[in-house]
Amino acid sequence: MRKIPNHGTLRMTKVAYPLGLCVGLFIYVAYIKWHRASAAQAFFTIAGAASGARWTQQAFSSPGSAARGHEVFYGIMFDAGSTGTRIHVFQFARPPGETPTLTHETFKALKPGLSAYADDVEKSAQGIQELLNVAKQHIPYDFWKATPLVLKATAGLRLLPGEKAQKLLQKVKEVFKASPFLVGDDCVSIMNGTDEGVSAWITVNFLTGSLKTPGSSSVGMLDLGGGSTQITFLPRVEGTLQASPPGHLTALQMFNRTYRLYSYSYLGLGLMSARLAILGGVEGKPAENDKELVSPCLSPRFRGEWEHAEVTYRISGQTAVGLYELCASRVSEVLRNKVHKTEEAQHVDFYAFSYYYDLAASFGLIDAEKGGSLVVGDFEIAAKYVCRTLETQPPSSPFACMDLTYISLLLQEFGFPGDKVLKTPPGLCSSGL
Repeated sequence: MRKIPNHGTLRMTKVAYPLGLCVGLFIYVAYIKWHRASAAQAFFTIAGAASGARWTQQAFSSPGSAARGHEVFYGIMFDAGSTGTRIHVFQFARPPGETPTLTHETFKALKPGLSAYADDVEKSAQGIQELLNVAKQHIPYDFWKATPLVLKATAGLRLLPGEKAQKLLQKVKEVFKASPFLVGDDCVSIMNGTDEGVSAWITVNFLTGSLKTPGSSSVGMLDLGGGSTQITFLPRVEGTLQASPPGHLTALQMFNRTYRLYSYSYLGLGLMSARLAILGGVEGKPAENDKELVSPCLSPRFRGEWEHAEVTYRISGQTAVGLYELCASRVSEVLRNKVHKTEEAQHVDFYAFSYYYDLAASFGLIDAEKGGSLVVGDFEIAAKYVCRTLETQPPSSPFACMDLTYISLLLQEFGFPGDKVLKTPPGLCSSGL
């Protein structure tokens, strides 16, 4: 068994954000700059990336790349997730006649998520402006007017009432319009769950070379955010296509090929939303009469408060014996009949991101800086170790038992056996996949 660090605290590493949102602009910039054709617009309408921004046909070259004849261009992607807002500043280079490659990425994150300003939209502008200043610092002035700027929001805003979400997006759009960057009419929007998963799949396969090399095997993608979780892969077995429930398949045209992907986003099964469900709370609503939420997944000595989606809950543990078994039973109740299990998934190579990485790194299952590989069963081993430790020791991370147990059982519900290997790189665009 891999050693579990005694401190066992859940650290928020730089990759604790939904994977698909890091990517929309990455592929959007690379693909349009490569093809510059109407097919690109059709592709990104399907993929859910930032279609609609108007593009200049001017090519720029930095002094270093000019001698090599490389075209250099930039793109700015804002990821408005449920737990934070992040900026990705991408630099691309395109050798003559070749596919563009990502040469540099600048990343910065701010907490809380955009949805935290639902009742005070003016306050959201300060953080957006701070992140725009990061872009100004890392993109040469002469490139600003030709650099597209896009924000895509995920589960955090999808969980808000429609009117509140739109007011937030409108405020962001006002700040974007006042910036010196290239801004389209639909520069700010909420990405639906399927598009989020598909965009992530595109990127990880682009970076691994699967989309650039005909005949190469594609890889699957697992992403666990705060409000939702996604699974996406390319089925090779006809039975998978026939047995998939409605809404689990999506067609994608790209690079003169048609891909029929298995992709689904489970809203409410992200790690933070799952915590609330396991505790017995209701999304967006305070506990009735400020009632304390009691859970067998928490240490029996723990009492405290937890804030989620602008609501503060009083929480406490329940029992001192059989913590893992009781927690696993409760998590199973929450997951029951909510996740579709597909047989083929166990035979596809998968990359796992976001909170999968965070939990694995926090408890010594992978290297916190370099990432690595692990098997699905490692999460169960870690969960049992941590839960049983909490029976006799004060908790340093109150949600450790709950989170590890949830991830372990979620992966099993997807159809992964205990010996299934998952690859967990330390980041998406900067990981050198």
